[in-house]
Amino acid sequence: MASSSTSTAAVVLRGSTPADLPAVLRLLEASSLPTAGVVEALRDFIVAESGSEVVGVVGIETCGDRYALLRSTAVVDAWRGHGIGRRLVERAIAEAESRALEALYLLTTTAEHYFPSFGFTAINRDVVPEEVKATDEFRSACPASATVMALRLSATQTS
Repeated sequence: MASSSTSTAAVVLRGSTPADLPAVLRLLEASSLPTAGVVEALRDFIVAESGSEVVGVVGIETCGDRYALLRSTAVVDAWRGHGIGRRLVERAIAEAESRALEALYLLTTTAEHYFPSFGFTAINRDVVPEEVKATDEFRSACPASATVMALRLSATQTS
């Protein structure tokens, strides 16, 4: 459990491994987030770890060569408010930029006010690339009422 004196310096971000799958699934289920496609995309997930405990997660699900879906952003309740979610999302964005992806997309039913702080903007479902629309999360795991957001990545923007 995190305490008020817990420092996020004690939290390490790292790429996920197959051994993380049970903890990632538990965290997503506890956060009421979809688990469809997690097994297939796990190699592109980032976990936040304190000691041997997974305390946060974010996923990048690549969609073809140009796009990715930012998904499965969750932090254990006791660790919320310590900046772990922000660190995870920033790391995922940096990872997507390092892969020279053009844009990240996400679906949310609860965090449409959180993601604009990273530069994401709400968009219409109709403008989402077909590669992203083909994901399990987009097709069936998230409700049609979910807000769709996009972030154009700086690595691919021109002046």
